[in-house]
Amino acid sequence: MELFRVFVGYPRLNWRDLIQKRIIDERSQMNQRGKSRVILRGTRDNGIAAAVRECMEFCEWRRWVPRNGTVVLKPNLCTAVVEQIESSNTKLAVTTAVCEVLLERTNRICVVEADHIRQTTEDVYDATGYTALEKRYGISLVNLSKVPNVACKCDPIGEVALPRMLLECDAFISIPVLKTHALTYFTGVLKNQWGCVPKALDRIQHHGAIHEMLSSLHRLLHPQFSIMDATVCMEGRGPVAGKARQLDVILASRDGVALDATCMRLVGLEPHLSKHIVFAAKQELGHIEAKDIEVDGDWRRYATQFEPPPKDRLNTLMFKFSKYRWFTEYILGNDVVYYPVRSMVKLLRRVGLVDG
Repeated sequence: MELFRVFVGYPRLNWRDLIQKRIIDERSQMNQRGKSRVILRGTRDNGIAAAVRECMEFCEWRRWVPRNGTVVLKPNLCTAVVEQIESSNTKLAVTTAVCEVLLERTNRICVVEADHIRQTTEDVYDATGYTALEKRYGISLVNLSKVPNVACKCDPIGEVALPRMLLECDAFISIPVLKTHALTYFTGVLKNQWGCVPKALDRIQHHGAIHEMLSSLHRLLHPQFSIMDATVCMEGRGPVAGKARQLDVILASRDGVALDATCMRLVGLEPHLSKHIVFAAKQELGHIEAKDIEVDGDWRRYATQFEPPPKDRLNTLMFKFSKYRWFTEYILGNDVVYYPVRSMVKLLRRVGLVDG
């Protein structure tokens, strides 16, 4: 929670220059390296910590993390509901393993997440056990909804407020969970950055432009590398209401687009059906085609077939209305209205009167 302790002694930087430099550097690296590289390692034989370390070495983590540098980790912590935690959130053991490697070089490490419409980030940290990171290792747990923001150009909506610390840190690392998603088809590296938009109502209000915005956010934040938690995944009605699937795998890459595309192929999903991944690839933010991606790992051992997310017409309709602030505040944000409507929709789905 103590943001100052992590960033003390660091000068304020010109974040506009930082963003432009990230874009130029990444495109230059893509042109130089040709194929993107993704590593896949199982956790059953040697455990999560060993798999995470091997993945980080593969991504040359020391190259991106200067000694005593500031590092921001973004796990996917989207629910505090106990029965949904295991398959919806980034496993604590995975984030802990990342921190243990980073601590060999720096102790200026933050784990970040933003408030949700019905739960605070502090609620999620408590429910998932992430507070142990702060107590045991001195890792700062930060609520992105409570830190200073800067306005950044984000197509197609114009400007979006983003936490300044995400733009000024030395290294930004995304640690998502492999899941299907009822709105975006798949959630991984790029979708995980949706949680970097600090205001929950802003995220809901912009759902109509989510595919383009996720590509723009990836351009702005562009993790130095990403680590995919595919130990316990989710299929079907993700990102929180689907079915858990245990894969016991960790994947990683410097190319977040390639990592997301590879994860989709690993579980039998089609990357081109995920619009935000397609947008990002067209903007040259990463590779989507299998021929442009080299995978290091035992593909045949872990390749499987996930149930894709259902076509949810009611959710689609809801998100069309979410662009209106009155709808997000007085309908979605009003428990007295929201919960009875949700219960009715669940009933209609169970009896087959509503698709999805």
